[in-house]
Amino acid sequence: METQGRELVLDEVAFTDARVQRLVAEVQAHYVAIYGGPDESPVDPLQFSAPRGLFVLGVVGDEPVAMGGWRWRRELDDRFEGHRVAEVKRMYVATSARGRGFARRVLARLESTAGAAGVQRLVLETGTMQPDAIALYESSGYERVVPFGHYATSPYVRCFGKRVGRAELS
Repeated sequence: METQGRELVLDEVAFTDARVQRLVAEVQAHYVAIYGGPDESPVDPLQFSAPRGLFVLGVVGDEPVAMGGWRWRRELDDRFEGHRVAEVKRMYVATSARGRGFARRVLARLESTAGAAGVQRLVLETGTMQPDAIALYESSGYERVVPFGHYATSPYVRCFGKRVGRAELS
């Protein structure tokens, strides 16, 4: 796939979109290669639908190359200073499209749409075998937070969070 020199277009799509599912299969294969198994975190596709969430697909030409979504995690509000919390999930850029800032653009779109929807803090899980992801999040202003979620007790998990919306509570 040739994507050099072509523009990334970000579209809000359903998590069930066939192009998204193709990238989900790729990222799951990547997890199998680096961790020995797929990400088994429970994911309900409806959680990425408005008003509870959003999913973004990045396309270059006709080729899907990047994705990510956010979903409300209200059960985490009390763990994060009472802020309205959403979780970033399924951030991925196809190997052939890496190094062009696509992940940073997807993340920025997730932050802006989540903040506009009333989210005050985004949180996410990543792993020690993903140093590029950790570097992206840290350079984007995310800080380590208390482990949460499906892999909270794993020695390989790293959890991050960032304020994205107004901090005052309604």
